[in-house]
This record gives sequence, structure tokens and C-alpha cells, in this order.
Amino acid sequence: MQQPVKIAVDAMSGDGGFGVAVDAAIHALERNPGLSVVLVGDAAALQAALASAVSAPAVRSRLAVHPASEVVTMEDAPAQALRHKKDSSMRIAVDLVAEHAADACVSAGNTGALMATAKFVLKMLPGVERPAIVTALPAISGATHVLDLGANAECTAEQLLQFAAMGSALVTALQGIEQPRVALLNIGQEAIKGNAVVKHAAELIQASPLNFVGYVEGDSLFLHPVDVVVCDGFVGNVGLKVGEGVAQLIGTFMREEFMRSWSSRLVGLVARHILHRLAARIDPRVYNGATLIGLRGIVVKSHGSADAVAFGHAIEVAMHEVWQAVPQHIERLVAHSLQAAQPVSAAG
Repeated sequence: MQQPVKIAVDAMSGDGGFGVAVDAAIHALERNPGLSVVLVGDAAALQAALASAVSAPAVRSRLAVHPASEVVTMEDAPAQALRHKKDSSMRIAVDLVAEHAADACVSAGNTGALMATAKFVLKMLPGVERPAIVTALPAISGATHVLDLGANAECTAEQLLQFAAMGSALVTALQGIEQPRVALLNIGQEAIKGNAVVKHAAELIQASPLNFVGYVEGDSLFLHPVDVVVCDGFVGNVGLKVGEGVAQLIGTFMREEFMRSWSSRLVGLVARHILHRLAARIDPRVYNGATLIGLRGIVVKSHGSADAVAFGHAIEVAMHEVWQAVPQHIERLVAHSLQAAQPVSAAG
């Protein structure tokens, strides 16, 4: 039996309001007997929502409320949120992790504010200069973990090495792959391609104990030739949004074609089971939950517009990372990788 896990949930920051967080917490608790959740936010509103929610006593007994008087909005600058909203639901949720009153926290709020707050409160792991955002993307076979997805618009080669080590440790901890295949995202697979930062990062990762397989191009994010793809946050975020847009485009085109005529509708009816299975495989809700990796604690970012199903998945991502002691795995592998790459870094 897995160890009990307590997750602090910033219940106020998502686009859908605290109702989504309440429903997501209840669904996650129903699926995971070893889980307990602390909802952080407007205590009166959350208690009222819980009173009207239908759930078994065994579920309600694992659900608590912690008050917070402020909310970080999407318009708040990270520095403003950090300095002037110390009683926000986001800040309190992170504080609970720092105080060991919760094992991890989940928020659907302002990404920049969450990153700044988590970095300030929890601090960085040894050898890690900046946190990165990592998530699993659906691929032909399994999933590809990509980082950074937007936390750091510009990175040094040394920071890309740190990202590679963190991503590799995450995949090993969560999927049990001993030597995850790590690649750098580039404009070509040839050694001569790329800018100076990417080329130097390749030298550093090659000298490390990581299973570096070289460069991959953008299509590899979804074809799964590797387990970890490393890039700076500017490139990673653009790639992520392009993938989301293509998925929406294909879905729209398919609906239009199936509604074009009665015969097309009949074909759609016959193929509905296959279409449902396809939708389930690429459903973005089951990939919701991006980890702010490199911190001395576990923080998971849910998409701001997530529904209860997607938000519940983000809670479960945090739970699994607690079970697998992800920060401890990262700390060990980063230290080993940086030590091995020191001679190359000095030569560069």
C-alpha cells in the first residue's frame, strides 16, 4: 500500500472558480484512498460548496479547508503577487508545503506568480539555477516529457544540462525507465546545426552520465523517438501551443466533414466507437498537470481553464511525484551530471 499523501490545492486561482477545484478534489479522493486534500481559499465559500457536494463520508473525512483572504489574479505581476499578496490561496498552498503540512501543492493560477512564489518559498535544489516547467505530451507510443515549457525564455548551456538531468530523473522516478533517452530540440539532427548555446549544451550532456541520443526536431515531440526533450522555455512554449492548435484544427475539420452530408453522418455513426477511443488517447485533460521542477518541494501547475477532470489529473500527478520522491531523485542525478560535465564546461 502506498504512503498517505496530503495535497494542498489553491482552490481560488483557476478560470473556473473554486467549484472546479472542489469537484476535482472529490473525484481524486474517490479514486485514491490514500490521498487527502487541503482546499486553500475563501473558507466560507468552500465550506458551502462542500456542504452541497455529494460524496461518501470516507471521502469527506479526507478533505479539509484552510483559509486564505486573497487571490492572485492573472493580471498580477509575479513580483506584486510575491510581495503584496502573502495571504493569497496560492501563497498559503506553497507555504503548507514548505512547513511540511502538505506533501505537494497544485494551482491553476498565474504561472509567473506561482513560479516566483515557489522559488522564493521552497528554494532551489542544489546545483539547479532555475526551475523549469515539464509535462508529458502524447506520442505514438507512450509519452514524451518536454522541458522547459515557458519558465525560462533564455537559457545557458549549463542550465539546459540541468534541465536534461531533471527530466531524466523525473522519467526514471515515474516510469521506471533506468536510462531515459534524452535529446536536445534543434532545427536539425546534424551536429553542425543549431546555435552556440545548443551546441555547447550537447557537449555538456554528452559528457554527463545521461543517455544522450543527440538532436531531434519538432516532430519528435509527438513521435516518441526519445523520452526527454530539452529546450529553452521560449521554444518549448511555442512548440506546445502549436501542438495544441493542430489538435484543435484536426478536431474541427473532422466534425465539419462528418456533418457535411447525411452519408457522412452515417459514416460517423458507424465509426463512433473508434472516434471515442481516438478522443480518449489525445484528450488534453489526461495530460494536464505540469511540474515546476528543480524546487525543494513538489508544485504542479494545472491549466487555468481546466475542468474538474483535468484538475483532478493534476492532483494525481502531484500525488505520484510524492510517492516516487521526485525531488530526491533529481537532486542526486543533477549532482552526478554536473560533476561529470565540469571538465567540458571549463574547456568551453
